[in-house]
Amino acid sequence: MAKLFVSNKDESVRMFKSDFLEAFSKVHPITPLIVFLPVISYFWYQAGVTYQLPWYSVLGWAALGLLVWTFVEYAMHRFVFHYHPNSDWGKRLHFLFHGVHHDYPNDSRRLVLPPTVSIPLATMFYFLFRTMLAEGPLAPFFAMFLTGYLVYDLGHYALHHFPLRYKFWQDLKQHHMRHHYQEPDQGYGVSSPLWDWILRTEFKAKAAKEKERQKA
Repeated sequence: MAKLFVSNKDESVRMFKSDFLEAFSKVHPITPLIVFLPVISYFWYQAGVTYQLPWYSVLGWAALGLLVWTFVEYAMHRFVFHYHPNSDWGKRLHFLFHGVHHDYPNDSRRLVLPPTVSIPLATMFYFLFRTMLAEGPLAPFFAMFLTGYLVYDLGHYALHHFPLRYKFWQDLKQHHMRHHYQEPDQGYGVSSPLWDWILRTEFKAKAAKEKERQKA
């Protein structure tokens, strides 16, 4: 089986000739917390204090926001990050967005999205959801949507670099490592395998093994 990475060490490759641009391609893992925790806190404040939504309304809209995040995470990973264009510039963009992560999966400085990407994306989704939801429901919905993103970004770092003790995290790590090292065209969920199950992109070898087990 061909090796699906360039280096499995905590190292990477230069992405830009410009030192300025190169610096922005590397992010400390605590950066998403610094950027998004104040924003998340603001929307929770809006939900509970500004709009004084009842608890069941907050819970319902927050649950929907988290569910929508899990689908956005899956869809972006599958259809954007794993889209393989044929043009030279398209291949370059693919490498910048996600190819570098598969080539150097344990590069600790390129495991979370840089703010130059995450902030515009978050802004875009906020205005998209604002066209669909009133300001009251939007507050807990978007707070939990961003919380889902934060769990994804920091959880992804943990899957690659932390020793994980609990079965939930160990199973999640096994799922993600299989995506990296065995079947990169399957298993697109990172913080949850939910949409892989629903949309049948669970790992082929695992699915075949389960089918054989059911026949036995």
